[in-house]
Amino acid sequence: MSNYQHGKVRFRWCDTCGTLVLGEVCGICGRPGREFEVSAPGDIRPCFGKGVDTVAELFQRHFGTSGLLRTRNVFLNKVAGEDRADEVVLDGRVVAVIRFELVRDDFVLELKAEGAALLAKAARKGVIRARRPPGHLKGKKLDGADVLEVLGDLKAGDPVVVVMGNTVAAGEARVGSDHMKEGEKVVHLRDVCKADVPFPLVPADWNDFVKANQKHLRQLEAAAISDLRSFAHNSALPISLSFSGGKDSLACYGLTKKALGRFDLLFIDTGLEFPETVQYVRSFARSRGERLRVAKAGNAFWENVGAFGPPAKDFRWCCKVCKLGPLTALIEENYRQGTVTVEGNRALESFARSRIGFVERNPFVPNQTVLNPIRDWRAAEVWGYIWMEGLEYNPLYEQDLERIGCYLCASCLGSEWRAVRQLHPDLYSEWERWLGEWGERVGVSPDFVRYGFWRWKALPPKMRLVADELHMKVPQMRNDSMELRISKGASPCVAGGFSMEGVLTIPRKRDFSQVAEALKTVGKVKFSPEFEVVMVKTKGGTLKMFGGGHISAIAPTKEEAERLFRAGAEAFLRGQLCTSCRICERNCRFKAITADGQLKVDERQCQQCGECAKACVVAHYYDKLVQAGDGKPVYAGVK
Repeated sequence: MSNYQHGKVRFRWCDTCGTLVLGEVCGICGRPGREFEVSAPGDIRPCFGKGVDTVAELFQRHFGTSGLLRTRNVFLNKVAGEDRADEVVLDGRVVAVIRFELVRDDFVLELKAEGAALLAKAARKGVIRARRPPGHLKGKKLDGADVLEVLGDLKAGDPVVVVMGNTVAAGEARVGSDHMKEGEKVVHLRDVCKADVPFPLVPADWNDFVKANQKHLRQLEAAAISDLRSFAHNSALPISLSFSGGKDSLACYGLTKKALGRFDLLFIDTGLEFPETVQYVRSFARSRGERLRVAKAGNAFWENVGAFGPPAKDFRWCCKVCKLGPLTALIEENYRQGTVTVEGNRALESFARSRIGFVERNPFVPNQTVLNPIRDWRAAEVWGYIWMEGLEYNPLYEQDLERIGCYLCASCLGSEWRAVRQLHPDLYSEWERWLGEWGERVGVSPDFVRYGFWRWKALPPKMRLVADELHMKVPQMRNDSMELRISKGASPCVAGGFSMEGVLTIPRKRDFSQVAEALKTVGKVKFSPEFEVVMVKTKGGTLKMFGGGHISAIAPTKEEAERLFRAGAEAFLRGQLCTSCRICERNCRFKAITADGQLKVDERQCQQCGECAKACVVAHYYDKLVQAGDGKPVYAGVK
């Protein structure tokens, strides 16, 4: 069952001890706490380090006060938005939402009604006193005649607290303070509540949070340890732990250490790691006396980015090249019979992970079984466990980075990329320079790069809204896709059956013989190097391919002709764009493939099972790499 849900998620807050209660009662005072709600899926997390600075600066900017955030437990809860968007939980109430706006390249504050009630007395500016107009207030717009007093200078678009007798509203200024008492609809009332909302505002630190939840955290720990020991007892394979340098793998380290004692730490150095992460991982392993095995990708990213273009949220070719390839090699070299790897995957991290089980098989890495002991944990529980166990964490978390990964990852937020600019201007400039040169080659505007549109192959609706705000014309698909023009769709042949023809235009990176090798995994091959022609015979039809990119498939049925045509196009891509990651080689149980620099297929061994294509980054992203002549992805439904 998916952990993702819509609507609201309930938590408890202890007003006596000033912290979040994750279990049934507060572990300090024994009280159950007061219920409050946040938006689903509710992966609530502590706000600390520069995260507090980010929130406090917004409160200071708009309301002239921020001290109440620095001596109390503040939590953040991720919500939907064009980039980073978090509900701010203070005193067990959602007082605001902070959002990072790509166009502004800055955070904005959206005040909530209970936040307005909190600030009505504490704010030194940003407060409007007004007459209460008749009727329903939420969503209403006040006229200048209703405004009695304005505290501080305001600009149009600023969040404001609107006090109307015993009612308070979180609003937005529609005009500047100089014109607030003039005209119509000068203030928009977004959210309304009574002014007497109680805020105990009990000071608390993260030790209080741990004490309040220690019993709950120990219960989570006991369940995870039991699962790990139970599986390990029934497996003869060596245990390893995927140690990325992030918080989730750190929590898994603490659990696995107690459950199993000795195991190897596996770290994948993608060549794109933050320097702090590499140093942290090595230092942690050394100080704890753990054996660290490092899978190094070296320069793999920079060697392949020219062919594939920038990675994207919906086109993460880099993960296979820079992570899965090196990991597959490391496991093959060190664990001949395979390994059981503990990983910090959590269901609430993404929709794709929402259905993960405790035991999973890695479809791309042979001989690896994955255990997910914290799959149902929330981020607050992860941090509580880390602090309870005294586990030293990656210092990058103090820099307001929610996730720790490759510094230029397409999945990172615009707000995080701004943090990279501040932390490592040299790494930031290197990638920005490459993106600028790529943008010129593929014919997109500098703003396409500047505002992060490159991070998608196919832009989602939220980014199209950003483009509209910028008055930008953006392509349906990113302009660096290869093109497939279908000259003849699957149609009846005069001699019977169905045929399909087209031309695939891609950059020639390798000799055409590599395409012929890849086609051996489809059927029996006859190849003419002189004329660059390949004929492939399968049980279901015949495929012809030419060095110029022409593809012709003939089969008994329309469906088989389309399937064979796509298999040929995928093989063309595999032959020309092979990254030598060798995942296909290690996934072939018949030992029919070698891919160390040159792709070679042993026809005597190959059974045309298709497993190599399933494991190939090029074939996997066929629909992202190739688009039809009309600019749309081709044959997304043909498998």
